[in-house]
Amino acid sequence: MELGRCSYPVPRLLLLLLLLLSLNGGAVLSWPTEEGKEVWDYVTVRKDAHMFWWLYYATNPCKNFSELPLVMWLQGGPGGSSTGFGNFEEIGPLDSNLQPRNTTWLQSASLLFVDNPVGTGFSYVNTSDAYTRNLDMVASDMMVLLRTFFDCHKEFQMIPFYVFSESYGGKMAAGIGLELHKALQEGSIKCNFAGVALGDSWISPVDSVLSWGPYLYSMSLLDDQGLAEVAKVAEQVLNAVNKGDYMEATRLWGEAEMVIEQNTDGVNFYNILTKNTTVPAKESSLEFTQSHLVHLCQRHMRHLQQDALSQLMNGPIKKKLKIIPEDYSWGAQATNVFMNMEGDFMKPVTSIVDELLEAGVSVTVYNGQLDLIVDTIGQEAWVRKLKWPELSTFNQLKWKALYIDPRSSETSAFVKSYKNLAFYWILRAGHMVPADQGAMALKMMRLVTQQE
Repeated sequence: MELGRCSYPVPRLLLLLLLLLSLNGGAVLSWPTEEGKEVWDYVTVRKDAHMFWWLYYATNPCKNFSELPLVMWLQGGPGGSSTGFGNFEEIGPLDSNLQPRNTTWLQSASLLFVDNPVGTGFSYVNTSDAYTRNLDMVASDMMVLLRTFFDCHKEFQMIPFYVFSESYGGKMAAGIGLELHKALQEGSIKCNFAGVALGDSWISPVDSVLSWGPYLYSMSLLDDQGLAEVAKVAEQVLNAVNKGDYMEATRLWGEAEMVIEQNTDGVNFYNILTKNTTVPAKESSLEFTQSHLVHLCQRHMRHLQQDALSQLMNGPIKKKLKIIPEDYSWGAQATNVFMNMEGDFMKPVTSIVDELLEAGVSVTVYNGQLDLIVDTIGQEAWVRKLKWPELSTFNQLKWKALYIDPRSSETSAFVKSYKNLAFYWILRAGHMVPADQGAMALKMMRLVTQQE
């Protein structure tokens, strides 16, 4: 697993083996008999830090993979697994029951799933000091991986390369996108970087927190008293961020979530039409201590590593991949990844988005209508703060409606686009847009990658 070792094509016969796993009361899962070309490998990005990636070549019946873009997908958390959740729960060729997904993005792009930061998913570290602690380290590690990947897979160097992301993955995608742009200018990486797409992304955390109260109030999920309580703690978060006290801002962020849980009877932060039943609001306490990180980690990581997905990844998937260390389990270090990034959580990266736009990099922002943790109101707030010279023209444009089926009058999304900035409002979707609205997410990806 040394730096620079190129991946190997997996023999098709291996992919046709039946991988059996008893799940959900003894149900047997079998591996489908038709799969496209896949490769995967580790890259040692630093001493004691090993990052895992998994590539699927596009399987469009009318086009060769070389005629379609390459999309890298980055999960949130931090600590959420791209090769697990993004792959099997959102956009990969198979769902978590190993059945073909009708809305897989693989029909329109090759897909590169990367478990980052190190310690996420099948990625791992050998020593506790090898975890990343900020966005700079995350981006630096990814540059090592991408340099190795494109050196070993020269067939992708000229193909348009997009970084799509979700949640905290969007924050990482912004930082990675800027560093990749710089690396291309320096000539240290060879690829055709075409843009970033920031989905329900934690770009300006304080703008999200400040918008929670008004959003929930407008949806009849807070009364006047609840709105006042949420507004009070949100103002405290803002003050901590303005002072640059990001550790305190993180603690107060957690407190704000507890206030919301108590006042909404446990609303789900990832889809306001559902309820958070895992940890009842009654168990919450505003006497917040050092355990606030544990509460935050449990709330924002558990949906990414549910038991069924963990069993899938540590069972048939680990057996298929063959290169995962025997003594390591998928997701085993995820909590440590989350904890080590504490000082980075509440830092905004709006200025990085501005730098990307100024550099001419295509930036797409997309958001689910029913998301709370990164609600659309908060996204619109930080977009309005951009210093991009073309912003006033962008703001004056009228959005246009999008339809999954041109024969239907049902609106699926709205979009506004000008030069290298686009914003998609995805209707009837929560935090995980592709999981909730798979067909619309696929259409959006095709629009962003200029296939429609």
